[in-house]
Amino acid sequence: MTGSDASPADFPSSPSSFRLVYVPGVTPSKWVRVWNERLPDVPLTLLALTPAEAFGALREGAADAGLVRLPVDGDDLSAIPLYTETTVVVIPKDHLLAAAEEVAAEDLAEELVLHPLDDTLGWEQPIGLPANERPATTADAIELVAAGVGLLAVPQSLARLHHRKDLTYRTLTEVPQSRVALSWQAADEAPDLVEEFIGIVRGRTVNSTRGRRAEAQKGQKQPKDQKERKSAKPGGKPGKPGAGSRTAGKPTARKPGGAGGSGRGRTGGKPRKRS
Repeated sequence: MTGSDASPADFPSSPSSFRLVYVPGVTPSKWVRVWNERLPDVPLTLLALTPAEAFGALREGAADAGLVRLPVDGDDLSAIPLYTETTVVVIPKDHLLAAAEEVAAEDLAEELVLHPLDDTLGWEQPIGLPANERPATTADAIELVAAGVGLLAVPQSLARLHHRKDLTYRTLTEVPQSRVALSWQAADEAPDLVEEFIGIVRGRTVNSTRGRRAEAQKGQKQPKDQKERKSAKPGGKPGKPGAGSRTAGKPTARKPGGAGGSGRGRTGGKPRKRS
């Protein structure tokens, strides 16, 4: 299930599956692919929702985790930032700003800039000239830009999502940026499957992935040094004295004057005659 036609109620309640919501512009496919490789026995169900719907699904327990945009309001949800998106301005292809590689906020001072109700950038001070009415959605604002009514500042992923042949976009500097995060219900310890997904989005390897599943898999493997200890034979390697020998590895001490402690010197093994 990957489309927005579904609702949170369509999620299966089986604990053997992982339910992930994501907001427009976020692409979870690369993480889903890793999940399917590492946990093929645990189905991952996707649902695309608006930001408000995504937070509602998390709070109601209709989803295990969500890829959302910060900020996350309230103390009932935990979140870890994943990445920050570039902000762009969407403009008609024949607009004068299309000739620039980057556009500064001050360059839009005399431009009508649309701020839809589902704006994700959280402006402290909106840029540009205000419109008489705010569009309800980003999609509605895109239609107005195409009609020559104003410009639109959005995260780059949303500009790509609403791509049109008659529109283009340029990087917008000196403005807020959108941060994408992974969110789930706040708890003293994240559930096992949520911890597994945290490891995936943070780029942990299979061996470094935390969680009970990973620990269980590690417990099934015998440590290498333990195998070596089992394969080693008492007494050390062949050709060397046993580890239990008191004189192993030490030269035999000789007393002064030769064996037996005699003070007489020897020449060719025979005693010297006195003259």
